[in-house]
Amino acid sequence: MGWLLLLGVLIWLAGGWLDVSRGRRGAVLAALWALITGALALLPPGHVLAQAWGPLSAWLILGGVVLLVLGYMRGLALLKTRVREEPAPDGPQPLFSDAELERYARHIVLRELGGPGQKKLKEASVLVIGAGGLGAPALLYLAAAGVGRIGIVDDDEVSLSNLQRQVVHGDADVGDPKVFSATRRLKALNPHVEIRPYKRRFDDAIAAELLADYDLILDGSDNFDTRYLSNRTAVAAGKPLVSGALSQWEGQLSVFHPASGAPCYACIFPEAPAEGLAPTCAEAGVVAPLPGVVGAMMAGEAVKLITGAGAALRGEMMIYDALWGETRKIALKRRPGCPVCGATDEVTP
Repeated sequence: MGWLLLLGVLIWLAGGWLDVSRGRRGAVLAALWALITGALALLPPGHVLAQAWGPLSAWLILGGVVLLVLGYMRGLALLKTRVREEPAPDGPQPLFSDAELERYARHIVLRELGGPGQKKLKEASVLVIGAGGLGAPALLYLAAAGVGRIGIVDDDEVSLSNLQRQVVHGDADVGDPKVFSATRRLKALNPHVEIRPYKRRFDDAIAAELLADYDLILDGSDNFDTRYLSNRTAVAAGKPLVSGALSQWEGQLSVFHPASGAPCYACIFPEAPAEGLAPTCAEAGVVAPLPGVVGAMMAGEAVKLITGAGAALRGEMMIYDALWGETRKIALKRRPGCPVCGATDEVTP
């Protein structure tokens, strides 16, 4: 059997050298395969040719594998053709380049995303508050997924203590502003996305103006003042807020979006905890992979919100305990009389 396979390879290579089309070379090999399998099916057991060519079952399996591979390649080509928008002679350029179609191929074959979902991602914009523990993995996966425009707000600089968990930065970035370090990394990861760095604190002076340019907001900050501000800004703009938090071995995330009937952050946490009750990661510590897990989940929620795939965590909070490998979800309800989102007794999530 081995020498026949080698003959097939030689036929393919020789045909390519002679500029014979792939279709014709494939037809020759298909005819050869049909001749062999047909002969093996007719020859009596133990015939000298059957012994030389190998068992019929092996040739049938080989044919099935080749058909599966060709079917996958053909299906992928059809999906790419559907995604590509052919321009008119003097019309606009296609939305996706060939390089982008190859880059996002694993998205395009997903039933829940496909070409339309990838188009929505390319046309979407996400504002990420914080390029630290949660922001780092979220930024990486948003850029890798092909979100068209990503804004990064952070006024901090990279320090050695960040590198244990903030994977968007490297040793050479120590001392640089986090927004510029993250921008370099994201552009190296995916040059097809637009990154807008804002080296400053997310405060009342810029919050509303910034969010006006984006479809949704991811809050990966580590202080309650910023969390409450991002919530007020998102509620006022009617846009979803993906919020995450970390402490030692445990992380949590939720999607706050009163415009869709879900509670806002202030419905669940009407007041910041007393000083000392909710220590920061610098004070209490955090295990290195935890921000990666929760930050990636935040990016996943953003992808679902943008594309409409699946069910986002509206009206729910996911809690992940890395120490014991447990994940649980709890239901959240709007709080009547909430001063931020104006929930009433009649409103339910």
